[in-house]
Amino acid sequence: MPAVSQGLVEFANQHREGPAPGIEIIETPRYRIKLQPDFPIPGPNSAEWIRCRAEEADEVIAEVRSIVAPHILPLMWILGPDTEPPDFASYLAARGIVPDMHGHESAVMVLPVDTTIPSPLIKGLEMHDALANADAFRAADSVNSEAFQSSSRTGSALERRRANQLAAGNRRVILATIAGEPAGSAGLTLYPPRGAIINGGAVRARFRGLGVYRAMVARRLEMAREANVAGLVVWGGPMSAPILTRLGFQTVGWRRFYVDTSTV
Repeated sequence: MPAVSQGLVEFANQHREGPAPGIEIIETPRYRIKLQPDFPIPGPNSAEWIRCRAEEADEVIAEVRSIVAPHILPLMWILGPDTEPPDFASYLAARGIVPDMHGHESAVMVLPVDTTIPSPLIKGLEMHDALANADAFRAADSVNSEAFQSSSRTGSALERRRANQLAAGNRRVILATIAGEPAGSAGLTLYPPRGAIINGGAVRARFRGLGVYRAMVARRLEMAREANVAGLVVWGGPMSAPILTRLGFQTVGWRRFYVDTSTV
């Protein structure tokens, strides 16, 4: 198994996404807020990198809520090993902010770019650029919504998301089809040469067990190699982490998630 570089580990644990088309970043010494109005679910809209004194915790929560509330967006609080104070989750709980029922904790995982992942042979499987046109992007979003049991986005907000991802320049979205039918979708964000972040790996229920998820990881690894990055980074949840481990990903950290609907 290829060795994991310290640079890739640091990228996985310390990378902070910057402002981009459709993404607003609000950063202070005590917290960092990310807002994506055209992606109105917790996760894309989040507060993380919490660094404050215990006596400031309630103030930070109130301040973050006051910033997000005018946008009418649900919020995900994301905590990690370096969150201060270490018991910040207890302050969230006191304000009714609960662990995410879809997955409270994810492993921060990395995979060196020179790892080999043989893509499984799946009859009729094809990989498409989901940013190439509106129909492909809509199909990929529909797959993602079905797999994660969330509402599908339609109309102008969805088209703006596609336009913003194209404008960013470093975003990639895959649509996997089997015999022409949408089967899976997955995202990739390139940050050469440090690394590439993969997310949104989703497979429709009727196509699970065939190796579609593995094939999409293998394809994104190829894309990362073509971009000359050090490796892949992913937050592996309860369902995906065991699969990713079998593919060679190694755990180098963790994140915990708490949903706050008071801002909606």
